Amino acid sequence: MEFGKRLTELRRAAGFSQQEVAKLLSKHTVPITNRAVSKWETGASYPDAAQFIWLCEIYGVTDVVSEFLGIGGDSPYSGLNREGVRMASEFISLLRLSDRYSERLPAPPAKVIRTVPLYDLPVSAGTGIFLDSDNYESYESDSIPPEANFAVRISGDSMEPMFSDGQIVFVRSTTELASGDIGIFIYNGDSYCKKLDKSDGLRLMSLNPRYKPISIKYAYELRVVGKVVG
Repeated sequence: MEFGKRLTELRRAAGFSQQEVAKLLSKHTVPITNRAVSKWETGASYPDAAQFIWLCEIYGVTDVVSEFLGIGGDSPYSGLNREGVRMASEFISLLRLSDRYSERLPAPPAKVIRTVPLYDLPVSAGTGIFLDSDNYESYESDSIPPEANFAVRISGDSMEPMFSDGQIVFVRSTTELASGDIGIFIYNGDSYCKKLDKSDGLRLMSLNPRYKPISIKYAYELRVVGKVVG
């Protein structure tokens, strides 16, 4: 449908004269006369973006594509004047509020509260058995990953910027890690949170570049306690 012809139909359906439209538009955009409205409807010229938006508001157009391009089916407001559009909108709002007609989205799943042991790291440095002790507190949260078995509180800044001093990390118990995994280790009786590196021998790497890697000597026992998962 021609743009100007559709503007004419919408104005008439809304019950306005060209003079009334010009007066309403002049309140929101630059002042215009009914002659400008006439030119738009005959196709001699076109409204600018602001004028077109306010024309749609005045005529009750809510689906510009359908009204002016005929794409996507007829608008449910087509053929209604401004009062009809208002009443139809109010009725749709009432239907949305109704339990019978509204489309109810499924409720989000409830958050699961979990409790895991929380250890200080290294809480028993020098003994190599801190996870086997009773020296822990219970930590409860809805943000604990489901695969985590326990949590540790980091001590020091060797794993910054990822983990800071005093931060709680969650760990899944395992005895095997791949190169690049961050895990909890016991080496030569001391407890560590480090990144495992197998590219040049076996090393425990800090994320903070101020700390040198710990090269594993096979004369000492290295125990993998778990993998950091969150």
